[in-house]
Amino acid sequence: MIEVKNLEFSYGKEKQALRGLDFDVEDGEIFGFLGPNGSGKSTTQKILTGILGGYSGRVSMLGEEMKGRQGPAFFQNIGVLFEFPYLYGNLSALDNLRYFSSFYPKEKLRDPLKTLEELEFPAGYLKKTVSSYSKGMRQRVSMARAVLHNPRLLFLDEPTSGLDPSGAVLFRRMIEKEQKKGTTVFLTTHNMTDADLLCDRVAFLAEGSIAALDTPKNLKERDSGHCVTVEYMWQGRRDTRSMTMESLKGGLSFACEEILSVHSQEPTLEDVFIRYTGRGLS
Repeated sequence: MIEVKNLEFSYGKEKQALRGLDFDVEDGEIFGFLGPNGSGKSTTQKILTGILGGYSGRVSMLGEEMKGRQGPAFFQNIGVLFEFPYLYGNLSALDNLRYFSSFYPKEKLRDPLKTLEELEFPAGYLKKTVSSYSKGMRQRVSMARAVLHNPRLLFLDEPTSGLDPSGAVLFRRMIEKEQKKGTTVFLTTHNMTDADLLCDRVAFLAEGSIAALDTPKNLKERDSGHCVTVEYMWQGRRDTRSMTMESLKGGLSFACEEILSVHSQEPTLEDVFIRYTGRGLS
């Protein structure tokens, strides 16, 4: 679906944003693209969506080389949710979606009202102007806009930004539903929970280069100390002890009356990112 080989881009002579990126995204995959501010995420996404040219290297999208080939057919096959919702503030949610629907063939379109209902958009605001909406409501309309034409490839930039916990769960379910339909998802986010729960693979970007690329599970296991913490009761006291996974095979090496809990000490995805790059995601 996406093939990137030796991708480089510079903003003038003094600022090289991308330094030889190599990665691919498989058909039907949810691919996470993670990195701190200034690492090159936005630049890469702008190149992949046809907004930014002037790069070196090879970028193939939907089976075709990107350079000079971003015609109407290309844009009709991708959907984009921007980090900052791009909507007309003087129009309602429905009027915005009806307007954007005019860009696509009718046979590709979903019903705007049903799509908003699926995203649990408040019915009382359907005809009110976007300027009166909260950030979470605008995010719902933007997601509806991104999937309105059933794109083959969906670019999501911070999709759960501005949503409360229940809204974030709703969006994750919708993203998974899109994947089940065969949609490929390119997810750019600072939210490591989203990345861990949703992504088949993630790439960690740092200073314009890919520091690591694998499944979230493999990345965490690779950097794990393979230890567990056992919380237990002994002689009326609560205590804890850390031990290796290997030592567990022979049973507990200490006396206890009751095991209260056993927790693995697996690192979080953000822990792994910091180990590879030395920087947090903010």
